[in-house]
Amino acid sequence: MKNRTLSKRTIGLALTGVLVMGVMSGCGSKSTSDAGSDSGSTAAQSDAVEITNVSYDPTRELYESYNTLFQDYWKEESGQDVTITQSHGGSGKQALEVANGLEADVVTLALEGDIDTVKDAGLIEDGYTSEFDNDSSPYTSSIVFLVREGNPKNITDWGDLLNSDVGVITPNPKTSGGARWNYLAAWYYFEQQGLSENEIKENIQKLYSNVLVLDSGARGATTTFTENQQGDVLIAWENEAFLALEEDPDAYDIVIPSVSILCQPTVAVVDEVVDERGTRDVAEAYLKYLYSDDAQKLEAENYYRPIDETVLTDFTSADESNTITEVPSDGKWIKTDINLTDISHFDGWSKATEKHFADGGIFDQIYEEK
Repeated sequence: MKNRTLSKRTIGLALTGVLVMGVMSGCGSKSTSDAGSDSGSTAAQSDAVEITNVSYDPTRELYESYNTLFQDYWKEESGQDVTITQSHGGSGKQALEVANGLEADVVTLALEGDIDTVKDAGLIEDGYTSEFDNDSSPYTSSIVFLVREGNPKNITDWGDLLNSDVGVITPNPKTSGGARWNYLAAWYYFEQQGLSENEIKENIQKLYSNVLVLDSGARGATTTFTENQQGDVLIAWENEAFLALEEDPDAYDIVIPSVSILCQPTVAVVDEVVDERGTRDVAEAYLKYLYSDDAQKLEAENYYRPIDETVLTDFTSADESNTITEVPSDGKWIKTDINLTDISHFDGWSKATEKHFADGGIFDQIYEEK
């Protein structure tokens, strides 16, 4: 089972590297006639079309499956064959790559704040969160703990991550969107304990003093924990934790903390790119189809929380335990009876980023002092 885990993740990383190289080599290669075409017209006139989805680390498996689903849908809908190139990495880093010239027709990143980076570069128009349902967030997630089988350090909640003998693995909030969700979930927990802001900062600093490795992205952090066997606990997206449990059920347990945060990965069409390449129609359809019944079920099967209430109910667990030792055989993995805050508690991503993650923000202050 362990060899299967290594092979799947290693191959995925290697393929992503090849795909990213392909995307980068394609930048700036369009002809004058392409650049001057009307929106959507170039794609509509051909029998085949290509688009690039720049996404974040943990969506590799989801989009590998979704792309096949969408290709079948688009062929039936339009008669066109569509080729989809996929790029993955730390969400913040991916956003900067697109802003700096990595060509993407769509971005499906870990949080709205990262897409704002692309928007601020002039590539996405204002109002993108209103283009699709649920603030352009077709699926959600949460933050959980992945621990070694049997939970030898008896980690049950955020406060246990402060113990001096606990090695923590989490990615870097400066480059990873998932890491920012991790950080804010921890902040919310300590806030719920009635602590002052200074006391919260002290606890966050203590937590990060226990972090053994700050990888650039969530998948890298998972690799550090599962393949390199570092740390006692991985602070992880739900889907990352369940994939690890699915691939190696005798090695890990999942612990659901008493409070967490509802993560809203956000999607957007990269307006400047699709209008230049003539791919707006297929790019918009690619994101809109994420809300279809078939796609919502696929997202739940890949351990993302669907926003469709019927599909959500179909995958909701009745188990009240906060420890999961195996993937439920009935597929009902979603816990809905936990205290989840959301980004509005932090006054939105703009203010949260300025306060916590911008240069000189709280994370820089506490990590420099650790």
